[in-house]
Amino acid sequence: MQISAKAIVYGDDINTDLIIAGKYTKTLNTNDLVEHCMEDLDPDFHQKCADGAIIVAGKYFGCGSSREQAPIALKNSGVKCVVAKSFSRIFYRSAINIGLPLIECNTELIEDGDLLECELGGNILKDINRNLTLHIHPLPELMRNILECGGMVEVMKRYGGFEEFIREVKKRNG
Repeated sequence: MQISAKAIVYGDDINTDLIIAGKYTKTLNTNDLVEHCMEDLDPDFHQKCADGAIIVAGKYFGCGSSREQAPIALKNSGVKCVVAKSFSRIFYRSAINIGLPLIECNTELIEDGDLLECELGGNILKDINRNLTLHIHPLPELMRNILECGGMVEVMKRYGGFEEFIREVKKRNG
């Protein structure tokens, strides 16, 4: 899965309330979350994300609550991927479940607006503007397969169950 987009850079400890405030999570229409995504942190987020973007952050991105609305709001806003030094484990799992790719690597040299490219099955993230090659912690194969399907809901629709999905992945990969 090839990902390419401009970086929107934030710092450490971006919590789920900064991604989408709890007062907006009472809706069943997840597209309603888009207009409020990142509004308390970055009022220009929607303009920056209009053509798709890769969020770049420091450590512990997605800390806070276990609300799945945070990664949903990001994905529905046009975020193609989140790159951070580290993630809250529950945010990490929720993002994979809804089909939002995450990459762990050192983000200190990436600047706002840089064009980033990555192959999720690979081990590097390229910063085209700075001619940098950053080594990433590769996603486990199972998670890459879930992302390629578009998340766990799509896995269940396509394969009818997780066990069937696992059998297909094993068969495909020999």
